[in-house]
Amino acid sequence: MKEKLIDLLFKYKNAFEIDKEPLGSIIGHVVDIILNVEKPYPPLLRRPAYPASPRAREALEVHIKELMDLGVLRK
Repeated sequence: MKEKLIDLLFKYKNAFEIDKEPLGSIIGHVVDIILNVEKPYPPLLRRPAYPASPRAREALEVHIKELMDLGVLRK
């Protein structure tokens, strides 16, 4: 059983994180995430976004750019 698991993990090694590529990827699989919330919106969605500190905002922008460069996110 352990050998089968190791073989399976090795077969799909490209799906896992490695040092030079921070996120794993699987070519040929696309996932569409459809956000659908009926009106009236739930109370948690009606709250305004809370502001991030300049330091946190900078870190978020760097991370978002990295995800976009990897093709994980798009506009």
